[in-house]
Amino acid sequence: MDLQTEPRHRGNNQFLTLGSWGRRLADDQRNVLALNVLLLGDRQSGRSSVGNALIGGEEFPTGASISGASTTTACQLLRRNFQSYFRRQGAESDLMLRVVDTPPSWSRPQSVHELCPEGVHVIVLVVRADLPHDSTHLEEQLETLFSPEWRRHALLVLTHADHLEKAGLQPSAYLTQTSDWLRALAEAVEGGVFFLDNSCDWPSVRGRPLRDQLLHLSARNHHRAMAVRTEVNSDSTLEKN
Repeated sequence: MDLQTEPRHRGNNQFLTLGSWGRRLADDQRNVLALNVLLLGDRQSGRSSVGNALIGGEEFPTGASISGASTTTACQLLRRNFQSYFRRQGAESDLMLRVVDTPPSWSRPQSVHELCPEGVHVIVLVVRADLPHDSTHLEEQLETLFSPEWRRHALLVLTHADHLEKAGLQPSAYLTQTSDWLRALAEAVEGGVFFLDNSCDWPSVRGRPLRDQLLHLSARNHHRAMAVRTEVNSDSTLEKN
């Protein structure tokens, strides 16, 4: 899969923006559904690995530096087109995913707006299943970025689910025993919960089911995109098909 630099928006020099293409498409020749996907999660939660699963590649950098800090220091955008991925209105359609990975310490809504000026279709919240957690700040970030409607556009991905199997826990049992915060979040997001086994081959084994769940959630919302709230843009929702 070729990797190329995508043209940057003016005034967006601090953000690395990359484009990943199988081949360039002519919109007047093919049916293409383009979805903007925002990844949110704590340091070493597995955001980059989830991004790689979604695009079916290894372009998002994973792992941590020697100091233990996240390798992601700026918002990154990767995109990939999946040809003839599903049928829409009786015709084969391509699915183009534009996946934005955010650093855990990031606090500038304008950066997401610059990368996704037309809005965000799906929010993917990434949490490790093998660690204790109470990341209420994730919901605070979402309330700042979007209207309370963000829950209709969100799904929860629990990474390192292979540790649950080693501990003899079924996913359904895990959700009844986890923290109050995570259990409430799992019940609040309308996209449901997806468990990812980090011991598997991410792109080929886990990517397709996760993309399907993401596509199903977007379809339930009629592929509407939520506008990002910034100091110059406070609209709550944009209609995009």
